[in-house]
Amino acid sequence: MANPTSTVPEYWDRYASGVTADSALDGAFGWTQWDDHGPGSELLQGPATALELGSGRGVEVAALVRDGVKAEGIDISPLQVQQARERWEPLGALFHQGDVCDFLAGTEQQWEAIYSVWGAVWFTDPGVLLPMVHDRLVPGGRLVFSHAEPVPGSQGPQGMYGGGFRGRRVWLHQWAAQPYEWEELLHTAGFEHARVWVEPAPEADHVGTLIAVAHKRQ
Repeated sequence: MANPTSTVPEYWDRYASGVTADSALDGAFGWTQWDDHGPGSELLQGPATALELGSGRGVEVAALVRDGVKAEGIDISPLQVQQARERWEPLGALFHQGDVCDFLAGTEQQWEAIYSVWGAVWFTDPGVLLPMVHDRLVPGGRLVFSHAEPVPGSQGPQGMYGGGFRGRRVWLHQWAAQPYEWEELLHTAGFEHARVWVEPAPEADHVGTLIAVAHKRQ
């Protein structure tokens, strides 16, 4: 049977599932795909305001709000945004639906931290996105993002079929770059003190996590 996915937002709708307990926030903020492994929200350095690019179910946004941060998220999936609003807006979290580049281009707001946990930074042309993020940070603000470590030898946009090989022609791209290449991209976009590394998995020979931290000039 063919996969029903016919648009990019519908592809991301498939990942929606309700988070049903506030206790889920206790261990919510992690940058790696491994539970209780690697750094947490301390990489954001305690901002007063934060924006997540590709906020999905909104758990990280809600966790920051619970800790006193004025946090919000943007995601392309209408279903995930709807569920995040229903669950977390009573806490004070704010969620927007749409394309991250369109959103950043359409606002004059600035944040102390902009971040992406396996989200939109991985799926958006960095030559377009990174300068826009830089503009939307306050002086001294920071960008933090994570995604899977790059496959050796891969570089640039890596195509994938969102609807599967039997589905409609819905394609997405993930951007692959080695840590030093990400640092160059960040510096080109105007960031300072860019640090990008691969956080090893908790077990040998398992997939690690690329994590990046960069700052806007004061």
